[in-house]
Amino acid sequence: MSSRVPILRQGDVLIASIQEELSDGDILDLQLRILEEVIRCRASGVIVDVSALDVLDSFGSRSLSDMAQAVRLRGSRLVIVGIQPDVAYSMVLLGVTLPDVATALDLDRGLALLEAG
Repeated sequence: MSSRVPILRQGDVLIASIQEELSDGDILDLQLRILEEVIRCRASGVIVDVSALDVLDSFGSRSLSDMAQAVRLRGSRLVIVGIQPDVAYSMVLLGVTLPDVATALDLDRGLALLEAG
């Protein structure tokens, strides 16, 4: 269950750090939890940290993109941080992209991106 993925609050920003591979069901559950927390906390931004992942498959990528769109519809922004170089390269080779989803190198840069608006 993706409740293994804590969703922390830093001011008006939510931070979810994925520390292990998640099943498709866990990813869908995480999507719902993040959206519920955005609504409950009136969060202006969400950061999803994927730095611990060695693989980000097409379902996971599409789910992150869908999550970003749903968060945007609630008036918030989502930034994905920590995509590892090998993961980024594999995604490009496979044609897996994250259109219209903000990304940043790490948590600090993700927070700065959200602050910049």
